[in-house]
Amino acid sequence: QVQLVESGGGLVQPGGSLRLSCAASTTIFSINAMGWYRQALGKERELVAFITSGGDTNYADSVKGRFTISRDNAKNTVYLQMNSLNAEDTAVYYCYADASNRSYGMRYWGKGTLVTVSS
Repeated sequence: QVQLVESGGGLVQPGGSLRLSCAASTTIFSINAMGWYRQALGKERELVAFITSGGDTNYADSVKGRFTISRDNAKNTVYLQMNSLNAEDTAVYYCYADASNRSYGMRYWGKGTLVTVSS
C-alpha cells in the first residue's frame, strides 16, 4: 500500500506562484514515476507533468515554461512549482505515484488539492 499526501494548494492572484508537494509513504514498494494531473470544473482530468525516478520530465504544452516538476527520491516526494498562474490553471490537482514490487505494479493517487487563480 502507498499513501500520498498533498499540500500547497490555495488561492492565488493571476501572475502569482504556488508550490505543490506530494509525499508518498510505503514500506514495501519502490516508487517509480511520480506526477500531477489536474481536473477543472466540467472538464476531463489532464496530465500536467511527470518525473521518472531518474529525473526525466515531461510537461503538458499548456504549462511548459511556467511549471517545474522535481522530486526528492530519498523522501519519495514530488514537487510542482507553478509560476505565472492564470485562471485556466484553476483546478483540483492530483498527485500520483507508480509503485512496484517483485509481484506487481500499480498507480496510486492522492486525494487532490484545490488551486484557485483569481483576483
